[in-house]
Amino acid sequence: QVQLVESGGGLVQPGGSLNLSCAASASIFSVNYMGWFRQAPGKQRELVAAITSGGGTINYADSVKGRFTISRDNAKKMMFLRMNDLKPEDSAVYYCNAVISALTWGQGTQVTVSS
Repeated sequence: QVQLVESGGGLVQPGGSLNLSCAASASIFSVNYMGWFRQAPGKQRELVAAITSGGGTINYADSVKGRFTISRDNAKKMMFLRMNDLKPEDSAVYYCNAVISALTWGQGTQVTVSS
């Protein structure tokens, strides 16, 4: 079973940036559609960005479009999320996972946007 470890979260002021990383314990090349999810307190987990294995198809939630950039490096078993112009409503625990047939969820990484 592939294990996923997210990192890169932290406390940032509104308008700031963060780079999140997702490391997989095994090859994710065969996992075609992977994404970044987030869950804020009292809210359901939501998909914010997703990317196919070859990077040919990328989708973003409307709330992050133009501010977040997803990428993946299958050879390094890594996926990334560059987050710019962060807003307080982006505060949440961020997770990476397959979009379809989810793998075991990791611990996530906390992102807090506050002045």
